[in-house]
Amino acid sequence: MRTAIARIAAIAAVLALLAACAEPSPYAQSLIHGRYDHAWNNAIDAMKDEGLRISMADLAGGRIEGRRGGITVTGTVVTRSSGSIRADFVASGAVSEDPGLAERVQKRYEERMAK
Repeated sequence: MRTAIARIAAIAAVLALLAACAEPSPYAQSLIHGRYDHAWNNAIDAMKDEGLRISMADLAGGRIEGRRGGITVTGTVVTRSSGSIRADFVASGAVSEDPGLAERVQKRYEERMAK
């Protein structure tokens, strides 16, 4: 009898550990996705604020490209292992047309996220 109870307890412990490794609940997932979507939309809007025309937006890959004149600004939106979300912007092409463009987009993004 004691071995049967011990086996049941061991199986219950293993099942509890497996449940702890499962995907987050749908509620937790919606919070994670909601924060990411918020950051994603703010990244796009920050680029538009600076007059960039969005030429590519890959939500699943977290990559956005916007163009203005000969400058391309690439934005990446990533979720870090800590759960925080980060967006970074890098300019390429004819950067001499507007050397501070990527930095201004970054600032606009951060202002939007602070609201």
